[in-house]
Amino acid sequence: MGSSSKEETASDGDTASGGASPSNDGRLFTEGERVLAYHGPRVYGAKIQKVELRKKEWKYFVHYLGWNKNWDEWVSADRLLKHTEENLVKQKALDKKQGVEKGTKSGRSAQTKTRSSADTKAEKDDTKNNAAKGKKRKNESGNEKDNVSAEKLLKIQIPPTLKKQLVDDWENVTLKDKVVKLPRSPNVDEILSKYLEHKTKKDGMITDSLGEILKGIRCYFDKALPMMLLYKKERRQYEEAVVDDISPSTVYGAEHLLRLFVKLPELFAYVNMEEESWSRMQQTLLDFLKFIQKNQSTLLSSSPSAYESDKAVSDGKGKAKDD
Repeated sequence: MGSSSKEETASDGDTASGGASPSNDGRLFTEGERVLAYHGPRVYGAKIQKVELRKKEWKYFVHYLGWNKNWDEWVSADRLLKHTEENLVKQKALDKKQGVEKGTKSGRSAQTKTRSSADTKAEKDDTKNNAAKGKKRKNESGNEKDNVSAEKLLKIQIPPTLKKQLVDDWENVTLKDKVVKLPRSPNVDEILSKYLEHKTKKDGMITDSLGEILKGIRCYFDKALPMMLLYKKERRQYEEAVVDDISPSTVYGAEHLLRLFVKLPELFAYVNMEEESWSRMQQTLLDFLKFIQKNQSTLLSSSPSAYESDKAVSDGKGKAKDD
């Protein structure tokens, strides 16, 4: 989940509440109820921990099952689905759909907003959830603590040498009609593992928060790649390279991973976490970029040999698709 920007992706005419019937006071869900919740381009299992009436609208404080409590948040009813067999089927179908399509139009404003955000504001897994900005929640001691959106806190300074890499990469693809040769080695999964090993040797231990952040990076990469990290000329190559249950993070490398870091502030724009959590995440992301910069010669390749003509791709498997 890492995942963190929220959105709704139900089809036109569907209601995210998934057929919920309101109680006498208007609540669609109750404390302790197990539900399904939209988060990024996917739907996750969640449990409602609190219910409050705020500005004449019921809000639900949810915990995403299996995820760190840092992801707990207040959401509106239109972000939730009843935990039914029918909605579980929808969840699985949506997961498959998000992995393949750039996205069909949804009646939800949050999704439309995201899609128009990168690749034409290409898709969800990102800037969603117009609801969440500036909300407050009580911490364990009962005090009110502001949750702050990444839009204000997440500042990612990409080192100059990596910026040059991004520019060179853009020129190779858009101006020279080339694409990165796939599969890349090391791939994104391997790079994340190398960084984890590096931190283990350096610090002597790995914190839970670091593990969560790295899992989040991988999850964001896998979901964001087909939606907003590819140039148009790379899409055919993607369709040929990522098939069945293959994860993009096992095929693509640092060249595309850097593109994700450019998009992260946008992807996290409507995610609310405590300031301390944002600070910890930003520190980790910056340290990770320094790691890539330090190992740029082995993780990245600006050499012409790392690219191939996009015609080589279209003349292969892709040619049949156009015939």
